[in-house]
Amino acid sequence: MSRLVIDGLKRLKGETEVQGSKNSALPILAATLLNGDESILHNCPDLSDVSGSVNILRYLGCDVAFSGGTLVCNSKNLNKNHIPNSLMREMRSSIIFLGALLARTGSASMCFPGGCEIGPRPIDLHLKALSELGVVINDDHGVFKCHVPDGLHGAKIALSFPSVGATENVMICAVLAEGTTVITNAAREPEICDLADYLNSCGANVSGAGEGTIVIEGVQSLKGTSHTIIPDRIAAATLLAGCAATGGRIKLNKLIPSHLGGVLSVFEESGCDVSVRGSSIVFDSPHRLTAPKIIRTMPYPGFPTDAQAPIMAMAAKSKGTTLFVENIFENRYLHVGGLLRMGANIKVEGRVAVSQGVECLHGAEVEAMDLRGAAALIVAGLGAEGRTTLDGLKYLDRGYEKIEVTLSSLGADVKRV
Repeated sequence: MSRLVIDGLKRLKGETEVQGSKNSALPILAATLLNGDESILHNCPDLSDVSGSVNILRYLGCDVAFSGGTLVCNSKNLNKNHIPNSLMREMRSSIIFLGALLARTGSASMCFPGGCEIGPRPIDLHLKALSELGVVINDDHGVFKCHVPDGLHGAKIALSFPSVGATENVMICAVLAEGTTVITNAAREPEICDLADYLNSCGANVSGAGEGTIVIEGVQSLKGTSHTIIPDRIAAATLLAGCAATGGRIKLNKLIPSHLGGVLSVFEESGCDVSVRGSSIVFDSPHRLTAPKIIRTMPYPGFPTDAQAPIMAMAAKSKGTTLFVENIFENRYLHVGGLLRMGANIKVEGRVAVSQGVECLHGAEVEAMDLRGAAALIVAGLGAEGRTTLDGLKYLDRGYEKIEVTLSSLGADVKRV
């Protein structure tokens, strides 16, 4: 089993490119089922979650090739409409295949999805919304057996919460439905816009992505396409947090700075100098950070829940106190135990965490319990005295492409052993 070994207090410097977005690639991979043709996806990150999606696509009969950041999927020979438990339980986002299979085949069967244990992420929003499109859903002891007896039809769907996954599932399913679908209180994340761009390049008619209301005019068929996946804003935020924890200066290239609006203001409050130059960010951090006052996770364009853990690690050795309020997932402080082992002063009560900055962190043996918690412990290790060893890399590899290689290129002492 692999682990990361981090010798801390190496100031990050230099420049690097940001990987393709995990949270964008996964729904687009599911959507490749719709066109029965070839989709060429550039800037696709090499992650275990992407491998999980590829395994599902191949099980369903698709031809998939992945090399050098370009993934080619031909879904012409799709020949199954069910996904076995072993593939579903690899990741939470596997539920996104439900809408795609229903739109392509008219029926689907799958179990409850897996993923990180960061708190309940109910799929009832997905199921309720899909039922409004004409899907009949039966729960057979945890296996969802779905079919469309009278064909998919457009509907007005009001989400009770702007769920990213539910918005994506409805979009994917509705593009081949008869009539018009209107999603209100839709998620506004950049990944929603990227999915809409992919679908529209296939011949779909989706408008309003990135706003609170999305309108989908159903079409009869889609065609193959070529699409470039957007940069990963959370991976970018993690690299910036690592730089801030070491008092470094780096330049990140090939990203979309506007996608980081809710995060960059926190870095600036901490005393970092952030300069946006086209598709790059030049980031310069002080010797010691000033603690940001309060961070509340919110749906986009607010502060992203996925960035909470690495920012907390950065704030752990800043000057002052930071109040964290987690409004998205109720169990997203799994990284705190590891940070405490490294000398952080953090108290958690329910959805609230109070971090009192300390002078320094110390290396320790720690274990990741979820994806973003793994990133947090890496950030802490970069800014800590001595050596940190991190276990639980199965979580890290879900969302970060060879992060030890990227960090080493920026001057960090990080090895996978």
